[in-house]
This record gives sequence, structure tokens and C-alpha cells, in this order.
Amino acid sequence: MQPETLSVPEEERPRAERETFADLVGRLSRLSVTKHYDAYADVPWDAPQSRIDHDDPVWELDTNHPLGATAWYREAPAGTRSRIGLHFIVCSMHTGAHFENVLTRGLLELAMTLPNGDPAFRYAYHEAIEESHHTLMFSEFVNRSGLPPGKIGAFERIGGRRVAGLARRFPELFFLFVLGGEDPIDHVQRTMLHSGRQVHPLLKRMMQIHITEEARHLCFARAYLREHVPALGAIRRHILSVRAPLILGIMARRMLEPQPVIARTYAIPRSVLREAYRNNALHLAEVKSSLAKVRTLCHDLDLVTRPSRTIWRAMGIA
Repeated sequence: MQPETLSVPEEERPRAERETFADLVGRLSRLSVTKHYDAYADVPWDAPQSRIDHDDPVWELDTNHPLGATAWYREAPAGTRSRIGLHFIVCSMHTGAHFENVLTRGLLELAMTLPNGDPAFRYAYHEAIEESHHTLMFSEFVNRSGLPPGKIGAFERIGGRRVAGLARRFPELFFLFVLGGEDPIDHVQRTMLHSGRQVHPLLKRMMQIHITEEARHLCFARAYLREHVPALGAIRRHILSVRAPLILGIMARRMLEPQPVIARTYAIPRSVLREAYRNNALHLAEVKSSLAKVRTLCHDLDLVTRPSRTIWRAMGIA
């Protein structure tokens, strides 16, 4: 099966000041009907060009990647460089599948709190369906790669349940968590597709589908916060202002930095990891850049307060 040419749309936005939140959500729901994808029918898993070869140099990290720029990586054998690059993608997709699972559970929790006729009810189910297809798509890639993705720890499993519950108890905090995970990945994928570098056809197709549907999901999360945060009381606004930089800083690093299984599998020295991530000004700048949109949103909503600025700086994302 040959996939059709798929453009990479910009994130959906309100069309004008006169477009209400209800109008926007209705438009997003209609787009979910006319422009959606199936994890199996719309990805050419069994096409010859979709074969995953561990030694294919297309997987190699380029010098814009934090680890790819290190002398340790550049001096490794070609096959090792390819497998490390592929393993990064596998671990990222495994993390993404877990994140999408939490997001889907949260959307279902949110839907059950909404009154009859609320347009967000329909949209929440559209997005839950699309996120479920993303989970299937990521998991299929992980399985076909044959590489170990690592394990989701008990802390993350328990945390995932609590985050999903926030959609019912404190949805504004839930959607900050959503943006903390989705914005960095959207940033990385768009950067890769616009870079002009060669991308494996299977990975390219998956990223195009993911970006197309996330263009709606990110729009909804931002619009929800713009609609509901101004109406919050002082206590909840303070909680949001303090927790926002913590959530965003932790989530961005979780999405952009390597999983322990990669360091163990390839015996990457700790000094190399420090060079690539902790002491790398370019990587730290990329983390900040990946959060630019949600940081601007927090400023617009007056969530970057004098007490919380210290936390933004401490997390390295101010």
C-alpha cells in the first residue's frame, strides 16, 4: 500500500476573536470526522520500504542531536550508531504510548463530568479515539523493531493514574500536563520533517499522521485553558502557577532525554551523558524552545507570578 502525500499542517487556532470556545470545539470535532487516520489501514506496515533494519544508516543520529554530536557516538561503529538511533525512537514511542494511554483515560474522565449538549463531550471522544490509534501505532513500531523499550516503572504507573484523575478533579492542571508532554514531541517531529534530512519512510508516515491530529489536540488543550483558567479562584490559580513549571520541566526532559535502557544496552559512559545533556547549552536551549508555546500561554494567563518565577528558573525553562 502506498500512502498518499500528506502535508504537515500548522496547529489549529481560533479563526477570529468572534469564534467562541464552543464554535472552535465544534470545528475541531468536524475536522476529526473529515481528517483522521487508522493505525493499521493508513500505515503501510508490510510494504518493502517499511522494513526496519537495525543497521540502516538512516537511523543514525545527526550532529544536531545531543548524543549524536559527541565524539563517543561519532567514533562508534556504524552499526552501533544506527542501532542507538533506532533505539532512541523505540524508547520515545514506548514513552509516547504510555503518555497517550494516560491522556485517553483523562479525556474519558473529563467527558463524564460534562453536561448534556456540551460540545467538548463529543470532541473528547474524538480525541480519545485518535489517541488510542496513536498508542496502537507507536506500540506496533516498538514490537516490529525487536528492541527492548525498557519498562514503565511503578512510580510512573501510579503517577499516570493520578494524572488521569485530574481531568475530573482539576482539568486545568490535567491540560498543563498534556501540553508538557505533547508540545516537546510536536516540536521535535516538526523540526525533523522540516530539516531536510533523510527520514525512514515508516517513521515519516507515522510522524505526519501524529502531527496532523495533534494539530487539533494541542489547539483544544490551549483553548480549554484560555476558556477556564480566568474563572478559577485564587487558590487553584496559585496551585497552577506553582505546579506549571514543575510539570513542564519534568515532562519535557522525560520526552527529550534517553531512557536508562539505552545507556545500559550500549554502555554509554556517564561523562558522555553529562556532556550531551546536563552540561550541553544547546540541548538546554532546545528544551526551552520546545516549551515556547505553553510558556507564552502561561504568561498570557498570568500564571507566571513573582513566586513561581523562581521555579521556572530552577527548572531551567524560564
